[in-house]
Amino acid sequence: MMNQILFSGVIGLFLTLIGTPLLIKLLARKGYGQYIRDDGPREHHAKRGTPTMGGIAFILATVAAYFLSKLITGKPPTFSGVLVLGLMAGMGLVGFLDDYIKIVKRRSLGLRAKAKMAGQLFGGIAFAVLSLQFADNRGNTPASTKISFVQDFGWSIGPVLFVVWALFMILAMSNGVNLTDGLDGLATGASVLVFGAYTFIGVWQFQESCANAQILPNPNACYEVRDPLDLAVVSSALMGACLGFLWWNTSPAKIFMGDTGSLALGGALAGLAICSRTELLLAILGGLFVLITMSVVIQVGSFRLTGKRVFRMAPLQHHFELKGWSEVLVVVRFWIIQGICVIVGLGLFYAGWAADK
Repeated sequence: MMNQILFSGVIGLFLTLIGTPLLIKLLARKGYGQYIRDDGPREHHAKRGTPTMGGIAFILATVAAYFLSKLITGKPPTFSGVLVLGLMAGMGLVGFLDDYIKIVKRRSLGLRAKAKMAGQLFGGIAFAVLSLQFADNRGNTPASTKISFVQDFGWSIGPVLFVVWALFMILAMSNGVNLTDGLDGLATGASVLVFGAYTFIGVWQFQESCANAQILPNPNACYEVRDPLDLAVVSSALMGACLGFLWWNTSPAKIFMGDTGSLALGGALAGLAICSRTELLLAILGGLFVLITMSVVIQVGSFRLTGKRVFRMAPLQHHFELKGWSEVLVVVRFWIIQGICVIVGLGLFYAGWAADK
């Protein structure tokens, strides 16, 4: 069964490695180039016109890798896996419309704020509602109405509050990845690390599933997750697809993911956290996205309250650029921070299992 994980990762990697340059040529031929802010670092002005909407490449590659791995192994798709892919594609569609209007319609703000929010709310609500359906023979649905850290804890918050909570997670992660996507390869590389962590988590939860309680050394130290192995298959496909895209997205980038890619990746991360019952743990595993989002909140809050800026520019990565750090230096050091976050998050995940054991 682990072959699914290997196949999905390799296929995702292969498809973006060969598919992204084809997309670059297509976008360049149509003139779908990136708009660069005049008030940003001067070094970024050279990037104006670089093809964007590259998220199309890894969205399509991830979906194809998932279903091809199922076809090769003869295993059926699961509701959890399809729901996460659907959330990713839905958020990606909202981002695509935003990018399309910015570039093709020459409207710098893209989708109007209300329309963009409406699209994200529709996709998020659909995912949240559907994730509480499709119970398996143990009564487990893809998501749970309990808040989770390394697994569910506490009382159920009920379906209505769960939908609100899920929407918050989806919007927060989508916008967090979107804010991080400001330097070549930064958001892509950081996402690869988190998807790698979720591949490990899915495999671990599958091996320690409560469905196998009769053969586990300690039946109390198990996970009630509906489709943990399939979540690992989705994570592996995403990791492989993002790695292949990173080959072309790293400095100097030949293509940018755009809102198409950043909203899709944020949606996928939130979906994986919700379905694997690791919702609060995502704030640690995706610590770089949280840090960069908080830098914007602090900057805006400080300016409105005091009229002063805490950072030279927000999001945080541009602050360090304006301090004189090269783009590559910022990206690599931020990847290191993200790697530390993943190590800490996985350590807490294992500690939670060991404590129950």
